[in-house]
Amino acid sequence: MGASSWDYCVPYQEDLNAALQQLRREVFAAGNYYWVNGGDWLPEDEREPRPPTLEELWQDELVQEAGTHSILDVFQVIGPDDTPDYRTVEPVLALEAREQLGTDTLTRAHVKDFDVFPRSRWVGRCAVLHDAQGRPHEIYFWGHSGD
Repeated sequence: MGASSWDYCVPYQEDLNAALQQLRREVFAAGNYYWVNGGDWLPEDEREPRPPTLEELWQDELVQEAGTHSILDVFQVIGPDDTPDYRTVEPVLALEAREQLGTDTLTRAHVKDFDVFPRSRWVGRCAVLHDAQGRPHEIYFWGHSGD
């Protein structure tokens, strides 16, 4: 199947990891992810129902291998001194934003240029977006995952 790109924008909250966890719960509850055991490519009588919890979803070996092609494939936002690793989300730091885009007050208008930020498959990124007055307004999550 190959990896899929994904992106989400959520209201700002200071705790980026809490925002990620809330978003993951919402995406899971809405069923907005690829469910490898219930895909349209399977005959209808062979499709399995979606798991009732995130924990059960990740117990499935096929999901562990293929992922969900969504924000569900990353588990935590790392701190500024941590090294990005498989299934983590790396925030865009102010210095990185200044070096790449000339400002540390990112807005929705900058999102189209976010390809300048290094990223790896199965490692998400996030950035705080500001309103016209320079106040934190939203958090933008993006990445690509899945096999």
